[in-house]
Amino acid sequence: MNVAPKTPTSQVPIHSEASWYEPDMPAIIAPRRPTPIRSLFAVLLILFAGSLLGITSAYLMIERDRPFLSVTIGPWSAYPEAGTSEADPYSVAIYTRSARIPLASGEGLAISARTDSSGATLNPACDYRISGQTPTARLWTLTAADDHGRLVPPLAGRTFLTSRQILRKEDGSFEITAARAPRPGNWLPLGLPRASETGADGMATAGGIGSGLMFTFRLYDAPITTGSALDGAVMPVIERLSCS
Repeated sequence: MNVAPKTPTSQVPIHSEASWYEPDMPAIIAPRRPTPIRSLFAVLLILFAGSLLGITSAYLMIERDRPFLSVTIGPWSAYPEAGTSEADPYSVAIYTRSARIPLASGEGLAISARTDSSGATLNPACDYRISGQTPTARLWTLTAADDHGRLVPPLAGRTFLTSRQILRKEDGSFEITAARAPRPGNWLPLGLPRASETGADGMATAGGIGSGLMFTFRLYDAPITTGSALDGAVMPVIERLSCS
């Protein structure tokens, strides 16, 4: 009885010397040709993920409200390159977003603190003593603002102190008390958050005007306007007195 020869299942001809090898492969490991739609989808997915990552990181850096290349003196930080052509894009965006104009290098330098000298975050519900001396300057001002640099109007209506107003000790040092209620001597009023932006405890809600506290010295016509000039500079000590 004659048996018909077996027809190969593959359309690819098999060489007689390689008849033992079956070219057909399981579908799970068979190579697939990339289709145009699949390639386009992969490219769009990569672009979307990269854009989302870039936008998120930029937002977090701007929301952090702390430019790069800062110079630290105790709890105080300064950004000598702010307002210059060497300023990084993030610092430009931070100042633009908050509608603040940084001092140019020939005008002076702003030095800010968000913590006291022990490292604790400043709290607008607490009283603080700022004591010591500042670097030499023709004039300086001291303001108390919220964590984003926005002035919060206090009950006294005054939001700053100047070097020409304060009482000094014999050695030229000073003591300033920052508090909501009036204090004898050098008093820097602290503002109250808006009633619409306070929680049940009377504290400002996160992100609202009056949330957080930041002290800022602005030194005008000061010789220390660069990072190297700040080396060895002395700034006042910030001490927490009491909290309400």
